[in-house]
Amino acid sequence: MAAFTIPLWADLLAVGIGSLQGAMFAAQFRDRRLDLLGVAIIGIATGFGGGLIRDLLLNEVPKALQSNWYLPVATGAALVGMLLERLFSRLNHVITVLDALTIGLFGAIGATAAQAAGLPPIPAIFVGVVAAVGGSILRDLLLGMPIALMHVGSLYAVAALVGATSLVVLDGFGVGIPIAAAVCVALTFTVRILAVLFHWSLPEQRRLERIPRMRIVRRRPRPDA
Repeated sequence: MAAFTIPLWADLLAVGIGSLQGAMFAAQFRDRRLDLLGVAIIGIATGFGGGLIRDLLLNEVPKALQSNWYLPVATGAALVGMLLERLFSRLNHVITVLDALTIGLFGAIGATAAQAAGLPPIPAIFVGVVAAVGGSILRDLLLGMPIALMHVGSLYAVAALVGATSLVVLDGFGVGIPIAAAVCVALTFTVRILAVLFHWSLPEQRRLERIPRMRIVRRRPRPDA
């Protein structure tokens, strides 16, 4: 099975959007007093995170280190996101749309790369989800924050899971990779956008406050008639 590939410019655009968002997110925390290098590192980690984890899981040389374009694009996008944070905040809806598209692309690339490496369907889906959301996880870890993907109201991972699962299932039925990848991107994009518009979320974690005790009723022997 050949891995789904996209043009270099589209991959760089996805990395740039991720880096831009990571830097914008970090710039909101004035109390952290991050310097230019700190913002650049967080932006690069956000843009590269999913791809790096994907390639490490597949025991491959990271794609971001095989070209001279990735690091400059990620660094430049991170610095622009920090300096123009107020301006880009007004374009939040556009950034959300582009981000949803990026999640779908990274998920499709990750899932097909895993299958091309010979992984079974379920691990391939897992790699696709990690590739889609890995950047956000690294961003939150670097900022010392609870991982946003685990908060109520975030369907990042769910959207990626739906998309990656659809790709693997369609491939199992013999559907061509371009069509399966397009469906993956479309479903991921749709679920993510609908979750934002209608505030969809998974149920909050629950626990049993009181475990009911089983009562053992002993029957008294009946007197002889």
